[in-house]
Parts: sequence; C-alpha cells; structure tokens
Amino acid sequence: MSWFVLVLSGVLEAVWATALGRTEGFTRPAPTVVFVLGLVASMLGLAYAMRSLPVGTAYAVWVGIGAALTAGYAMASGQEPLSALRVLLLLGIVACVVGLKLTH
Repeated sequence: MSWFVLVLSGVLEAVWATALGRTEGFTRPAPTVVFVLGLVASMLGLAYAMRSLPVGTAYAVWVGIGAALTAGYAMASGQEPLSALRVLLLLGIVACVVGLKLTH
C-alpha cells in the first residue's frame, strides 16, 4: 500500500508543480487552489509512505516521479522543447525509480 500511495503522491507533486507555474505569483485563484490542495495531498501521501519505506528511497521515488511527469507534461503541452535526448533522460529517471522499487 505504501508504494501505491507514494506513486500517487509523486503524481500529485507534478500537479502542484504545474499549478504553481500557472498561479502567476498566487494572483490567480483557481491554480492557487489546485496548488495548495495538490501540495497538501502530496505531502501527506509522502509522509504516510515514509512510515514504512526508507526516507531516501521514498523521497527519491517521489521526486523522480514528480520531475519526470512535470517535464513530460511541459514538453507534451509545448511549454518546453521536445527532443529525443530529453525524452531519453526522462526515461532514465523513470528507470531509476523502477530500479529503486525492484531493489527494495
């Protein structure tokens, strides 16, 4: 259950990171609400997962999932450039997250 919650929390990290970029300094209410709710839910899930997973592993997986999804979404939506090298590097992050799960 901890791994499921951790992965979900990593997805929520991507949600709040993307929403933060759209708040325009917290002047736009809707993205600000999404940011706050996503941040709180993501942190609660990370804290829950850390009750039974090592801190270093949990944090690395959480950050890796969030970073890969945030960058992937930005490339898919045209906010960041898309290149084969960038995709390959993001897949490397995903491979490392999977590796941490397999070695746990």
